[in-house]
Amino acid sequence: MTVQDAGTRGFEPPEPDLTPDELVARAVELREPLRERQVECEAIGRLPDATVRDFIDAGFWRAVQPRRFGGYEFDLTTFHRIATELSRGCPSSGWVYALTAAHNILVGMFEEQAQVELFGDGDFRCPLAAMAAPVEKVDGGYHVSNWWDYASGCDAATHFIGTAAILSDAGELLDTRWFAVRRDQFEIVDNWDTLGMRGTGSRRVVIKDVFVPDHHTVPCFNPMRPIVVMPGRHVHPNPLYRGGGPILPLLVSEVAALAVGIAQAAVDEHVEILSGRHQWGPMSPLRRDLHVFQRLLGEVTAYVDTAEATLAEIARRWTRLAERSAQGVPASDEEERRLLLVEQQTIETCCRAVDLVFRTSGSSASNKGQRVERYFRDLNMVRTHITLQYERTFENVGRMRLGLPPEMPV
Repeated sequence: MTVQDAGTRGFEPPEPDLTPDELVARAVELREPLRERQVECEAIGRLPDATVRDFIDAGFWRAVQPRRFGGYEFDLTTFHRIATELSRGCPSSGWVYALTAAHNILVGMFEEQAQVELFGDGDFRCPLAAMAAPVEKVDGGYHVSNWWDYASGCDAATHFIGTAAILSDAGELLDTRWFAVRRDQFEIVDNWDTLGMRGTGSRRVVIKDVFVPDHHTVPCFNPMRPIVVMPGRHVHPNPLYRGGGPILPLLVSEVAALAVGIAQAAVDEHVEILSGRHQWGPMSPLRRDLHVFQRLLGEVTAYVDTAEATLAEIARRWTRLAERSAQGVPASDEEERRLLLVEQQTIETCCRAVDLVFRTSGSSASNKGQRVERYFRDLNMVRTHITLQYERTFENVGRMRLGLPPEMPV
């Protein structure tokens, strides 16, 4: 592509006057169409073409993209609300959205020239693979020839961000970096066949003999560098892109928003079940008329409402840390990990709600292809993610509060 002058490059988003509430309302309107596509999404193992087009047309992928490069530059709360509503319609579709669109914030922290080149015409959809793979440092950049698993949404992507490990001749880890490449620079291997989240297309990305220039990379956190300073933190005045908001909690907040949406969807389905099914058979009362089911519905509602309220606080807390960092006081390692703990427990609260809905909805709700069965599978699949193993975070936060160093990077 032609590299344009970084000092003058800029263009408005497609709908300059669009408001956050209007964009969230579009996500709400898609709830039922997404529910109708759940079976198709799971069967084909990726977002249906109609869903990709709906997301593009609505402008969802531009929600937290810098305005200078065709985005709406809305806040983290708006992003979470969109991700939650889309996940309430279809968990796999919400996962793909959440785990691609938020990375527009990360690219907003790359060097200015890289942003010009990567954001291009403003259409930017980018999964990120967190597991590091070795690359070779060469003059002016990196020679990349390797593979990365779990690239959620790679089928719908315009770009991909991988995690590079730079090793010494003796094989010792010297550094880790995130690097960005275009869609025409990677291949996809279909190795995604799992219990849940089957429609996310979290497949393997293979990159063969690609040169990635230095400015298309940024440092990422590792045991030697828990706090990252981004090279493009002064490109945009908005603290969202100033590189001071904790990176790992930002990424995990994507999953927290998804979990809230799945839990809300499970409660929606639970209401339908209670309203239309009898306790034992056609001669028994409707479940809605029995005190035990009324109490259960109140209990799961409490869990989901608590998780939703906590998600809103996560966005506010992350934003406060980003704003404080923009004023010269970056978040500490302990602050990052304690925010991560809140996100993990938000997801666990959602799991508690979905588990209760699954257990009390009756055997028919667990039949293959039923929505409650899908929500149960999907959210329990989410819990297997390496960043959500909260026992490790418990230990590390406890160590830090006692004045001891953490033992693990997550």
